[in-house]
Amino acid sequence: MTKSTDVSWQLEGITMEGTVARPDGEGPFPAVVLVAGSGPTDRNWCSPLLPGSNGSGRLFAEALADAGVASLRYDKRVSGPHAIQNVPKLIGKLSMQSHLDELVAAVQLLSQLDFVDPSRIVGLGNSEGALHVLHYATSTLDVPFAGIVLAAPPGRPIQEVLLSQLALQAAQIPGGAQLLPKVQEAAERYTAGEPMNADPALPESVKMVLASFEAPANLPLARELWVESTRDSLGQVQIPTLVLIGGRDVQIDAHADGGPLQEAAAGKANVTFAFPPNANHVFKEDARTPAEVAATPGNGYNAPDTHLDPESLQTILTWLKATYNNTAR
Repeated sequence: MTKSTDVSWQLEGITMEGTVARPDGEGPFPAVVLVAGSGPTDRNWCSPLLPGSNGSGRLFAEALADAGVASLRYDKRVSGPHAIQNVPKLIGKLSMQSHLDELVAAVQLLSQLDFVDPSRIVGLGNSEGALHVLHYATSTLDVPFAGIVLAAPPGRPIQEVLLSQLALQAAQIPGGAQLLPKVQEAAERYTAGEPMNADPALPESVKMVLASFEAPANLPLARELWVESTRDSLGQVQIPTLVLIGGRDVQIDAHADGGPLQEAAAGKANVTFAFPPNANHVFKEDARTPAEVAATPGNGYNAPDTHLDPESLQTILTWLKATYNNTAR
């Protein structure tokens, strides 16, 4: 039975909060730190922008505990119950480094728990979270990871991923395809360092996404993200690495993203790839078509009847067991 405990710690004057899940027994247990995706996604991988509270982060933590692995999942400072109070304190300070600082602090706390083996901590990041896990793995830090799991990592610059997502959204709107050149023009202006000046004729949902990259609360992070992909750092990683991209993912593509990542990892025996065919972006089992996913509010990721994709979960657990065995003291 999973035992869950809420924890908190201080980072630059802001209280960070998370949940530790541990297996039965005394330990010391191997552990995973779970890093959520972009925006206000919280420790459970839920978001106020998406309906539902059945988040994959919590489901992964429970499954890991059942398999004898402890975990920590945490709210970024711009997510969770205190996001509204924290955002004003972080305007102009959000960056890839600030997210790495959050992850470093979380791992530090996890490593100090008396039932955790600090030499066997793995980072598991979803989507944008995969970038932060990669940055940790390629930095020299007090508590090095034993391995990393990159779940739905962008293998293309985020601007390319975003444009492909918006194209899918636009395809669901009458006349939407004809508006795509206007999206591309806005993106080109942003790439050149200019304001996007999105065309007023674009759908509100598309304008909101574009505007988020210019919101003062998201800078300079948004501009850093715009040009970065996990391909940039994957070749530098020396520790065991599992790359997972689901066949039902409508945001990260097995070919468009997986292909560049496989090229970056060519000849690296420490990197393993898996493409579970029925997994969506948050590694729930999903039988819907891309059009059906795009037409569902919040993509239906956290609906009450959703569950982790069995093949994805088994792939992760098998890989973790091998990785922990190789680093066992």
